[in-house]
Amino acid sequence: MNITTILNSDMSINHHRGFSLVEVLAAVAIIGIITFLAMPNIVAVKQDSENNLAISRAEAINIALVTFIQTNGHNNATNYWNQSSSDQHRYSLLAAHMAFAPAIIENYMPMGYTLQLPSSIDPLKKVSLIGPSGEILY
Repeated sequence: MNITTILNSDMSINHHRGFSLVEVLAAVAIIGIITFLAMPNIVAVKQDSENNLAISRAEAINIALVTFIQTNGHNNATNYWNQSSSDQHRYSLLAAHMAFAPAIIENYMPMGYTLQLPSSIDPLKKVSLIGPSGEILY
């Protein structure tokens, strides 16, 4: 075998080891279209999950309020509640009856959601839940 035969045989081998530019652009365009179509659904799912988390945490505070009344007795609980002047202080009364409750009420709720604890527990009412689009009835 001489050098010319070796060079000619190497030149005739086709080396296709990658994707062409057109194939890469087509793949990127398809991924972009799928992302564009899926984005509104992802945002809606995120908003729904935050809304459900806020409702769940409001219900947990309602249960803690009932537990607070049961453990202290109605008269004592009413006196303690009426002596508290802020939602934060009232929340600290309830936090002992909740699992994994942070010390500050703003840290308990998802971003953009707030709770308003009732000013009186006689008669007993649910806490008010306010979200980014207004009051949430649950």
